[in-house]
Amino acid sequence: MIPFNKPYMNGKELYYIAQAHANGHLSGDGPFTKRCNAWLEAQTGTRKAMLTHSGTAALEMAAILADIQPGDEVIMPSFTFVSTANAVVLRGGVPVFVDIRPDTLNLDETQIEAAITPRTKAILPVHYAGVGCAMETIMAIAARHNLIVIEDAAHGILARYGGRELGAIGHLGCLSFHETKNVISGEGGALLVNDERFVQRAEIIREKGTNRSAFFRGEVDKYTWVDLGSSYLPNELTAAFLWAQMEEAYSITERRLAIWQTYHDAFAVLEVAGLVRRPVIPDGVIHNAHMYYLLLPDLETRTAFIDGLKAAGIHTVFHYVPLHSAPAGRRYSRTCGDLPVTTSVSERLVRLPLWIGVEEYQEQIIDAVIAQVQALAGG
Repeated sequence: MIPFNKPYMNGKELYYIAQAHANGHLSGDGPFTKRCNAWLEAQTGTRKAMLTHSGTAALEMAAILADIQPGDEVIMPSFTFVSTANAVVLRGGVPVFVDIRPDTLNLDETQIEAAITPRTKAILPVHYAGVGCAMETIMAIAARHNLIVIEDAAHGILARYGGRELGAIGHLGCLSFHETKNVISGEGGALLVNDERFVQRAEIIREKGTNRSAFFRGEVDKYTWVDLGSSYLPNELTAAFLWAQMEEAYSITERRLAIWQTYHDAFAVLEVAGLVRRPVIPDGVIHNAHMYYLLLPDLETRTAFIDGLKAAGIHTVFHYVPLHSAPAGRRYSRTCGDLPVTTSVSERLVRLPLWIGVEEYQEQIIDAVIAQVQALAGG
């Protein structure tokens, strides 16, 4: 079976983990954590980058920084991972789901203002598949209504919108280094603090609500509990693994882009024939080949397609079940409109294997995909 995902290691990960062990610093904020934070700050231009133990942790920190209170509303897509909404619900907030665009599958910026109420506190766009949302429009809407923008850039490392790194455009940005992402540490994430007013409090929240960071800088003579917080730091072994990945981040992205483009070129014939729809990359957007997907005609076709590829020894998968249709989504959130694009896309989207090394099998995958799509269409 050709797997859907296979974590990539470049060979230095275990060496750096051993180095962290030799340093005698295994808890958070050691030398490797500092290197990773500095790399993110240099790469993105954010004011402050802070590694976290997951992308979920970064989202939870962002919700605290945005001061989400019980009843406050946050506008976001329903076509996203549960952590996007959970971060808001954990603060007592209400996710307000808006439909996605049919081209990029990102939050439809033209529907945001219709969802704004006096309780709206923030907008939480999700950069699906590492393709940037219409951030210029979203930031303008936020400015008009005095809202905070939290970017869910879990898919977005080294991707850009309008020349700026995803995650570094809104007031706050959240990255993920989960093993399914491009740059990985098994589990891991980062909070990008792009607005200076949040920097000091972000440090406190990340350090369990204490001013420990200020203490180590010599700004206070002892540290103590001063605010809300939790243990959001990753351990130094995770950071050491991540540093090996960051050193190769550009080459990893280049190889993934080549795989993505090979798929894209090969499936043009299917799109021309009206049998599938390929991903759309708008002008001004630089994506990172986080995933390659196809949109099939309907749920029945997709189910048969996945089964057919499995029989051919190729593991393909669908993606999100819309959050507004989930039991917890019905309990904790509300929708603005009927979300027809979200519902349709969730039933038709299929993701293909995309990982460093899949090049060896890509011709086999492409041939199987084309044969299966044509067979299902009766061709």
